[in-house]
Amino acid sequence: MDRLITIVSRILLAQVFVISGFGKLGAGYAATQGYMAHMGVPGFLLPLVILLELGGGLALAVGFQTRWIALLLAGFAVVTALIFHHNIADQGQFINLMKNFAMAGGLLLLVRSSESQR
Repeated sequence: MDRLITIVSRILLAQVFVISGFGKLGAGYAATQGYMAHMGVPGFLLPLVILLELGGGLALAVGFQTRWIALLLAGFAVVTALIFHHNIADQGQFINLMKNFAMAGGLLLLVRSSESQR
């Protein structure tokens, strides 16, 4: 049962990153790059963000290097929360901040779970 729960957890967490990465492609690219620049993050980092979200999300979903990918995505979730969702006076931003922190928590559990399955 633990193995099944871990697989489902990986897929549920991964889908957030995969969908977000795909959303930044095409028409979403320029809007995301503009938002990043508005928040003080250089737009040239966007391809790396997309690669991390898509590549990391897919790797997590299939269980490739789960421990390291989960740790990387957890750090990414916390950093993006603090950079982009720090305006807690805005309820939407506060919800996104808490969502990112919750995802980081779930990802850190995967780090621990993957370690115990070795």
